[in-house]
Amino acid sequence: MRAEERRQAIRELLQNSKQPVSASALAARFAVSRQIIVGDIALLRAAGAEISATPRGYVILRETAGLVRQVAVQHDAAGMEAELNAMVDQGCTVLDVIVEHPIYGQLTGPLQLASRYDVAQFLARCSQPDARPLSELTEGIHLHTLSCPDEAAFDRVRQELRRLGILLEG
Repeated sequence: MRAEERRQAIRELLQNSKQPVSASALAARFAVSRQIIVGDIALLRAAGAEISATPRGYVILRETAGLVRQVAVQHDAAGMEAELNAMVDQGCTVLDVIVEHPIYGQLTGPLQLASRYDVAQFLARCSQPDARPLSELTEGIHLHTLSCPDEAAFDRVRQELRRLGILLEG
């Protein structure tokens, strides 16, 4: 398979996948190195493909169904699991995390966490020695963009975050 054919196949695979696909899985599927896949993704992005890297792999983001809302929170590293589970337990998907960096401005990390399994996978990655959450840059203050099935689900998220003592309210 030529490189251009492989890149087209990667794009199609990501468009049709309901879950993120890791670079390692793509490398195994196309019998190339992980680094070749990383380069392919960079070239696809440069050509206009809207591919995001999440903690669980690459995705092409689709229009989100339901309501898209944001919450502002503050907690230490120990509060991350309770925070994320509070959101997914109410039926919402945690689309991203956003921090305001004093030098770079807004930094956004795509997450795409929709279940406790997704949260556990994300936390496992965060426990690696070379991994630090973005919120460490801002004394734990950060935003999450959520996709919620309805306003009631978003209200339940806010209520649970308030109960945990981590919701920032104006």
